[in-house]
Amino acid sequence: MGILQIVIVIAILLLLVKPAGTYLYHVFSNEPNRMDRIFGGLERGIFRISGLGHREGMSWKRYAISFLSANIVLVAFGYLILRLQGSLPLNPNGAGEMEQTLTFNTVISFITNTNLQHYSGETGLSYFSQMAVITMMMFTSAASGLSVAVAFVRGITGRKTLGNFFEDFVKAHTRVFLPLALLVTLVLVALQVPQTLQPTLQVTTLEGQSQQIAIGPVASLESIKHLGTNGGGFFGANSAHPFENPSPLTNVIEILSMWLLPASLPYMYGLFAKNKKQGWGIFAAMMTLFVLLLSLNYAAELKGNPAITELGIEASQGSMEGKEVRFGIPQSALFTTVTTAATTGSVNNMHDTQTPLGSITPLALMMLNNVFGGKGVGLINMLMYAMLAVFLCGLMVGRTPEFLGRKIEAREMKLIAIAILVHPLIILGPTAVSFISDLGQGAISNSGHHGLTQVLYEYASSAANNGSGFEGLADNNTFWNVMTGIVMLLGRYVSIIAMLAVAGSLIRKQPVPETIGTFRTDNGLFTGILIGTVLIIGALTFLPVIVLGPVAEHLILR
Repeated sequence: MGILQIVIVIAILLLLVKPAGTYLYHVFSNEPNRMDRIFGGLERGIFRISGLGHREGMSWKRYAISFLSANIVLVAFGYLILRLQGSLPLNPNGAGEMEQTLTFNTVISFITNTNLQHYSGETGLSYFSQMAVITMMMFTSAASGLSVAVAFVRGITGRKTLGNFFEDFVKAHTRVFLPLALLVTLVLVALQVPQTLQPTLQVTTLEGQSQQIAIGPVASLESIKHLGTNGGGFFGANSAHPFENPSPLTNVIEILSMWLLPASLPYMYGLFAKNKKQGWGIFAAMMTLFVLLLSLNYAAELKGNPAITELGIEASQGSMEGKEVRFGIPQSALFTTVTTAATTGSVNNMHDTQTPLGSITPLALMMLNNVFGGKGVGLINMLMYAMLAVFLCGLMVGRTPEFLGRKIEAREMKLIAIAILVHPLIILGPTAVSFISDLGQGAISNSGHHGLTQVLYEYASSAANNGSGFEGLADNNTFWNVMTGIVMLLGRYVSIIAMLAVAGSLIRKQPVPETIGTFRTDNGLFTGILIGTVLIIGALTFLPVIVLGPVAEHLILR
């Protein structure tokens, strides 16, 4: 039954990928279509008010500067609100101002689409902050990432320009995130997820004691939290909280919400490239890696903790520690894999309590940083690995590598190397610094191999802009707020700017005619090579530390 649950969810996703990918293509192709009648008037009004009546195509540098400028303005706005929230309206529970380094970490976390939370939502934020900063940044960071991904696709598929960032940014809101978020919000409200501005409830328990129950505008945050692959929860327990995720049905809806758009982007890319087979090939590589790591997590959690299993406690149900009974192991394992494959960071079970081998799945997905990914990041990273695979194959046969009819040369490979190498650098470097620093060591609550995994997970989550936590780490202090904030910034912007530069370089090149010697990138052979490239690069950079952490812990338990 557990496998059947997982298969049904995957089957539903497969049925939705093509229509969703086609819709995204029509949104961003800038070709006239029927959606213009629905959204055109609103968009023209926004462009007129903002002075964007003439929206010319941008170079990669101008697109990157526009993207960064918009993000800087939003960061300043968010920082100001969080620092002043104690004196702002819609604060019925009296939340005070947020501490400076925590504010820095929070605004960086949400603008980078990471949504790593060093605060507890129901006590640390007012309703106004939840809506004006957290929910707002969930929309804008997702729209920014999706816009960059579309610009990158335009560049490598030979469009005339990368497009206009502000036009893409507006369309991502009006045609994608706002309509979908409204729909999902209404569904979640119908399924008993709270949506209210009423203050904390005062109730009397069966024992006659008074208890406070936090509520608020939860459903609206939940919808964009998953659709935008954001992950920051309204409550500290995130999607394990019964108000955020009350039933197996809402669990499936949230899984599909965070998985659908990233999974449909390869099909959109195939339409831009006028080669659907190549789009499906990229999707097949993503799904293969996903299923492999999902199988590892599900099998490990089903088998349970070997030390406890020997006592006969978990022999029949597997490892249920840290999991909600209403979800069980199948939906917990699927949620864990989707939330880290789609860089969402929402959790319906505590990853810290997973078996050592089971914890390899979320770690590996964040370290690979390309399996579906967030809004566009996964597609960009997978296409980056596709270019690297083409380059390596070209070297082996002594031929200049080509991708989509354009030569991959030294400039592109240097930029790709920067994007690939910065990821392990900002994970492994800060991990080492944290272990040799008293400030870093003071937050670690577990000794030995599990403590290593705690620290490693925190930085992997930050670098991959995932935001899920291994928990057990006392991370709300100056050292961890600043360190993870810097890692989130580098993880988001270095690779995005490098890959926009690659797109800008390729768009200027003249297409090369296809010949009998051209290496095809739209067949099963290339999909296999792409999977192998991802796994080899991942193993070369992260296998030693995985062995020192989860693998060593598993061997000790046995």
